Amino acid sequence: MTKTRTWRESLIIKLLVWPLLLIGITWASLALWIDGPSNPTLGAILSITFAGGCVALLILFRPFTRAVLVSAMGLVLVVAWWSQIAPRQDRDWTPDVARLSRASIVGSSVTIENVRNFEYRSETDFTEKWETRRYDLDRLRGFDMFLSFWGPTLIAHTIASWEFDDAPPLAVSIETRKEQGESYDALRGFFRRFELYYVVADERDVIGVRTNHRGERMYLYRLRVPPERARALLLDYLEEINRLAEQPEWYNAFVHNCTTSIRMHGQHIGEERGFDWRMLLNGRLDELGYERGRLDTSLPFPELKAKSEITEKAKAAGLSPDFSRLIREGLPDPS
Repeated sequence: MTKTRTWRESLIIKLLVWPLLLIGITWASLALWIDGPSNPTLGAILSITFAGGCVALLILFRPFTRAVLVSAMGLVLVVAWWSQIAPRQDRDWTPDVARLSRASIVGSSVTIENVRNFEYRSETDFTEKWETRRYDLDRLRGFDMFLSFWGPTLIAHTIASWEFDDAPPLAVSIETRKEQGESYDALRGFFRRFELYYVVADERDVIGVRTNHRGERMYLYRLRVPPERARALLLDYLEEINRLAEQPEWYNAFVHNCTTSIRMHGQHIGEERGFDWRMLLNGRLDELGYERGRLDTSLPFPELKAKSEITEKAKAAGLSPDFSRLIREGLPDPS
């Protein structure tokens, strides 16, 4: 009876421990491959050696508990190494993320350096234009959210925008800061390959390049947010923008991306309303906002969504100086 119970207990422990170890070994192997040696062949060899060694150890080494401890020590060493990889400001950046924005605030007056306002002829052919803009926070009248789709509809890119009654809207897109010759890769986005970057831009730039040159579908939702909350949110964004100008940070596709960062800013100003799975599968974020009363609820949600698509409006507006006004024509107003 004792031997049977011991065998069963051992089996249960293995069934519980094996999945956790395999997840940890998989993550560590990918970290060694993606964030390890710059030579990809060497990184692959290191990754395979680590994974194979850990699995062989768990299968062949006895007692099992000792094999687990040795494997766990290997994982701890990888985590310790990986956590010391520091982000940088001095890479050879692509032109669209080459400059960092900074904001200075005096009373209700905000001055922002390096607001991007490129004129695009294609995604890769453009005239660079970086501007210094001034905004009066007392003239802030609204807060909007864009959802951009490039493929699967469960995942979107979110862009925040603040409207003023005496100045063009100010858009902020939370993205990866890419180097020359580098492109975004979903798997690498979970590791330490891309620095975090806040694109502070004119809507004609950051929205127009997506609809007119990248073939993305764009939705614009005007949110039901009091001006004082929109102001607090903008100030929190600007604080983070200034901090990143001094101290770079890693982007992470799971915990520090375009939507989780928005949630973080909301928490900072006391707007936390509980986690929802649609904050991760953010292609349904508009549905969540509708359920929570942040959007115009006088229309059924499918009708609201249809009216909020601005893809064709943005294409028609092109490089017009009235781009922001034109894409908002006919949009439902939640106020």
